Amino acid sequence: MSYCIGLTGGIGSGKSTVAALFQECGAAIIDTDAISHQLTQPGGAAIEAIRAAFGDDYIDAAGALNRPKMRQLVFSDAGAKQRLEAILHPLIRAQVQARVEGSGLTVPYLLLVVPLLFETGGYRELIQRTLVVDCAEETQVERAMHRSGLGEQEVRAIMARQIARTERLKRADDVIRNDAVMEGLRQKVGDLHQRYLALSTGSD
Repeated sequence: MSYCIGLTGGIGSGKSTVAALFQECGAAIIDTDAISHQLTQPGGAAIEAIRAAFGDDYIDAAGALNRPKMRQLVFSDAGAKQRLEAILHPLIRAQVQARVEGSGLTVPYLLLVVPLLFETGGYRELIQRTLVVDCAEETQVERAMHRSGLGEQEVRAIMARQIARTERLKRADDVIRNDAVMEGLRQKVGDLHQRYLALSTGSD
């Protein structure tokens, strides 16, 4: 099994951007959000269980999860959030486990991207190190609003449900600040990539 780093960060911190830069360097990426989207696309493994638990209204005309409607529900109903997680989390976990175990020695190391890595604690035994992508909270809000079309209150509500920024930073083995320009970010990723190569080969 390859050396595995857990990558996390608050909403709007730039996790996907950082992961893509690591991928350019040669790291393999396992993104739990991407897996979740696959599971809830038309014909996805979670669709029928979601339909049974929530009804046809939460499946759109194409046969995929109706994300806006489901987002609205889980924000206002903690029980609904738990029911959805009970469907998705085991399926996501199974796919992550299979991909990590199947990686063998084909890549120097893996980055496992888990937005709620510290909140769930569910992947602790798979990872050897944690990397937090961090930026100012106002930057998080601006980016999340721009990317997702959510309003400021919705974004701040999501942030309030995530672990506090100070606690996230305290738990991190490594931190990448993502407030600056892309070239500065690329340099930070490149430096950490070299560090992770050394760790994965036992030469550090």
